[in-house]
Amino acid sequence: MNYIRYLFLAFTLLSLIYSVSIYMVGSGTFSFMIWIFSAIVFGLLFYLSGNGRWIKIPFGIRCAGYLTIGLTAIFFTICFIAMAIHFKDKGEENLDYIIVLGAQMKGGSPSTIYRFRLDAAYDYLIKNPDTICIVSGGIGKNETVSEGDGGKEYLISKGIAPERIIAETEARDTVENILFSKEIMDQSTSDDTLRIGIVTNNFHVFRGIHLAKRYTEYEVCGIAAYTVPWYLPNNMVRECFGIGRDLRKMR
Repeated sequence: MNYIRYLFLAFTLLSLIYSVSIYMVGSGTFSFMIWIFSAIVFGLLFYLSGNGRWIKIPFGIRCAGYLTIGLTAIFFTICFIAMAIHFKDKGEENLDYIIVLGAQMKGGSPSTIYRFRLDAAYDYLIKNPDTICIVSGGIGKNETVSEGDGGKEYLISKGIAPERIIAETEARDTVENILFSKEIMDQSTSDDTLRIGIVTNNFHVFRGIHLAKRYTEYEVCGIAAYTVPWYLPNNMVRECFGIGRDLRKMR
């Protein structure tokens, strides 16, 4: 069993190192705390697995521990698989609209993760010149410009015609991205057979398209944007919490 114990130690150290790398990104979120908590959990498992400490714990508590670990592992595994299925989504040709889900603006410019979404939208718009783009997102606490306006300006700077881009500037989360973008589409057409694409980073596509299917009557597909591999574990773990929160809202 020693090899399992030292595996716990390795995960403890890796979690601490990873938490520092996430903190250094300066994203304005506290997601690095997930990895500090992970380090504490693995450190505790490392301690309890030594010198027969685990077997001394009352049987009922041990069973509860096994159950908690098992259910958590199952939940995260299902979420990871659901996300991974949509990692390569490229959408369909000639969609009526694409909706870019907003992400953080840093210093008046799109953050790296947001820029990947906008670049994916740009690539799609170049290949499909009749598609209209809605860039959705309000102003966060640490932002000086709305995500919708910032995203629109970024796409215009890359050469997309302004009349093809609509900035939605009030949404505060993924559900509002969908709902407020739907209001814009409903105001411009009475067609309930629109075909729309949800543009977001690969780990976020699953939740984005299922929320869109829940809150609109349109045909929905996903357009997956890139994510830097080093940060993918952090984003996927965070996304699991988002899926858990929004599960009852998803279709």
